[in-house]
This record gives sequence, C-alpha cells and structure tokens, in this order.
Amino acid sequence: MLNQITDKFFFQKDSLPSNIDLHSHLIPEIDDGCDSIEESIKIILQMKKLGYKKLIITPHVMLKRYPNTIQIIKQGLFELRSILKVKNINIEIEAAAEYYCDNHFLSLIKKNDLLSFGKNYILFEFPYTKLPNCFEEVVYKLLEFGYKPVLAHPERYTFMTEVREYRRIKSLGVLFQVNVNSLGGYYGKEVQRKSLMLAQKAMVDFIGSDIHHQKHMTDYKQNISSNHLEMLFNNNTILNDTI
Repeated sequence: MLNQITDKFFFQKDSLPSNIDLHSHLIPEIDDGCDSIEESIKIILQMKKLGYKKLIITPHVMLKRYPNTIQIIKQGLFELRSILKVKNINIEIEAAAEYYCDNHFLSLIKKNDLLSFGKNYILFEFPYTKLPNCFEEVVYKLLEFGYKPVLAHPERYTFMTEVREYRRIKSLGVLFQVNVNSLGGYYGKEVQRKSLMLAQKAMVDFIGSDIHHQKHMTDYKQNISSNHLEMLFNNNTILNDTI
C-alpha cells in the first residue's frame, strides 16, 4: 500500500488545509534560518500569498550552537513585527522555540524557562543519529510541569525506522509534527517513506513548514498542494487550527 502512493501527483485546492504554520526559522540572524530581514520578509510575503494568517516561528535553542534565550527570541520577534508593521504586511506572527533535547533543555524545563505555543505545547528535536539518554526524563519533566511535548520532524531521525519505535515514543505522551517537505521527498526517499508511513498510521498531530531559506520555500509551494498532504489530513487529526 505504501509503495502505491510514493509517486508525486498534485491536485488543485481552493484553500490551504490549515492557515496556521507551526515551525519555521524566519527571525533573521539568530540561528541557521534567514540570513537577513529582507529574506525573512520575502518568505513571509510568500506564505501570506499562499493564504497563511498566522506563523509561529521557532528558532533553535541549542546551547553550543544557538544559545538563544527567551529574551533574544522575543527581541527578534519585536523587530520582525515592527518591520512588518512599517511595510503594512498584515499577518500574525508569534514565536516559540525548537529545543534541542539535551541536559541544557532539561535544566530549562526545571527552571520553567521555556517558550511554548498554543495550549502549552513545547517543540523539541533530537540529534539526528541517536536517541538522547535524557529523553525520557525530558518528557516526564515536561508533562510534570504541564507542558505538551511535540517532537519536530520525527521522520528525519535516522535511528528511527519502524512503526514500533514511533509508537513507543508516542506512548509516553509525545505528539508528532511532520514537515510538509518531507512528504514531497525534499529530504530524500527514506524520510519521505517514513513521513508517509506516519501519515497512513494516523500518528501525525501537527504539520509544519520548517522553512529556513528560499530553497525550502520554493519546494514548499509545490508540496503544500500535494495529494500526500490530502492523505495526511484525511487519516489524521491535525491540530494546527487549534493554536
């Protein structure tokens, strides 16, 4: 069944399946996302043209590479909103964060020093090649403090390949956010296979663009109207519109 839907076809839609995007890197110069305010504005205008009403931007928080704090992120958000207002670009912009699952993240949880989105959701990511030793403690602490953990792009982690591995993580109370570009094959065939598998098994809770730069945006504009995304929404309860 899975192999029967891996070829890409496109259909025409009158509107987006959701007008809220979760997960992007559009605050410039604070992580590996947009390099300039000009690039940020260019991409935001393209998202607006697609029909988005609200963007939740999620800069990386990774102590050794991107040591962002709530204050840094909020300042970047303020500056971005100010430019949008001056340019009369009417779109709602919020900010949370994409936390790297490590001991630094664990310390932030214990200090209750986190940026959440929606109904107390926290977006976090793994290293790509292994499950962090602190993973279960991170999840338990998030739940203890009243947060709802959301794992960013579970389809992209190379150490996870089988449904049972994903089910184990979900059983702990973790929600899954899949990247739209994964469904279209942007990150390769294996990532696409896993994203479609998760969609078919009704294991996806959120979708996101994870846009860092214009190349992501160019592919996104194609993949947002693919029948893979239609299948995902038909099979899963997607929570984007609740945030």
